[in-house]
Amino acid sequence: MHGDPGHATSVIFGLSPIWVATSLFVITYLVIMSDRLNRAIVALLGAGTLILVGVLNQHEAMAAVDFNTLGLLLGMMLIVNITRRSGLFQYVAIWSAKKVDAKPWGILLMMSIVTAVFSAFLDNVTTVLLTVPVTLLITEELKVKAYPYLFAQIFASNIGGTATLIGDPPNIMIGSATGLTFNDFALALTPVIVVVFVATMIPLYFIWGRHLSATDENRRRVMAFNEREAITDPRLLKQSLTVIALVIVGFMLQREIKIEPATIAIFGAATLMLLDNLGKDAETQSKNVHGALSEAEWITLMFFLGLFVLVFGIQPLAAVSSDLVASMVMKPIGLYGGKEVAIGREMGSGDWEKVMQTALRDRFVAQEYIPIPEISLPVFSETGLTFSPKKVNMNFFAFNGLYAGGMARVSDSSIINISAGGGLIPILLAKPRTNS
Repeated sequence: MHGDPGHATSVIFGLSPIWVATSLFVITYLVIMSDRLNRAIVALLGAGTLILVGVLNQHEAMAAVDFNTLGLLLGMMLIVNITRRSGLFQYVAIWSAKKVDAKPWGILLMMSIVTAVFSAFLDNVTTVLLTVPVTLLITEELKVKAYPYLFAQIFASNIGGTATLIGDPPNIMIGSATGLTFNDFALALTPVIVVVFVATMIPLYFIWGRHLSATDENRRRVMAFNEREAITDPRLLKQSLTVIALVIVGFMLQREIKIEPATIAIFGAATLMLLDNLGKDAETQSKNVHGALSEAEWITLMFFLGLFVLVFGIQPLAAVSSDLVASMVMKPIGLYGGKEVAIGREMGSGDWEKVMQTALRDRFVAQEYIPIPEISLPVFSETGLTFSPKKVNMNFFAFNGLYAGGMARVSDSSIINISAGGGLIPILLAKPRTNS
């Protein structure tokens, strides 16, 4: 999300911007939870109201929208919508069912695996919508209840979608906000997701799987399905698989090529639409493009657009106050010599925000800032002896309850460390002279 949360606005009737924004946010979510109005309508109305009452202006509202998230979602939706016309998803579903000889538990397991894998690389909601019709057809032929398969696919879709940056909208938003890449998500989450998937299948087997059975005749009907007949457009299938592979490679190389995921996804979708429509007449092209765009989940996209604005309106509540920032020091664990130490009072809000984002990804420790005394000390230079203000950290030594000497570290910066440019000076204790 973009924009400066410290917006200054004039709210209608002189009301507090934070309380108005918070009230609208709570009301919006309560209406969404009531399920009486479509969530996109509610979110957009809430966002528009923030602007109308003066909590935000239109420039701030537009700056609050994370177009990287929306672009990535839209691009992947378009790719899926075009690919579905080739029959790829139906082919894989029928193929996986036949690979386990149409055994009911084997089909449940294979359909769950297929759903999880597709959900990791494509939109998980769309994946379920594309595979469920085949699941219902197979369960009807087997004469078994459909709900165990549907539950398993829903679980698998959510589990698989968590494995990568592009599999689930929350992952996309987290990646956009923190700068995490496709590889960061895949390397950190995929091993865990495999374990979670296996752990989920075990209770499903004991609850439903072991009780599923089908007659040999019903299984033969499923085995008679010809998965090749599901491929309705071989040319489009090849084009779709090529573009999907290139898009995934682009995600994997995001950091090296320095291109945001939204650009990769949108360009991939545009490329696939180009390949799909080359050599076709204008009417067919319009029909294909209109079909791909109309089947995108605009309700989800508009919901997130409104939500970004609503959340931005209440950001001052969540933002760390300037006084608190001024009292904080962030230090990376594992580094020494004052490297990458961030002192809140000496940083701008933008730089501090970057430090906090890094701290969320890496191991940091937060400490309280202790005011450092500053004294004027003599400094020898080419022009002679001058006095310059230095920050001083004094360390005294004691032995047997008596003062035994001391050493002080001095520096021009608040990071008083020799490796960071500081220095050591002795501490001399002066006592009044007494006559004996």
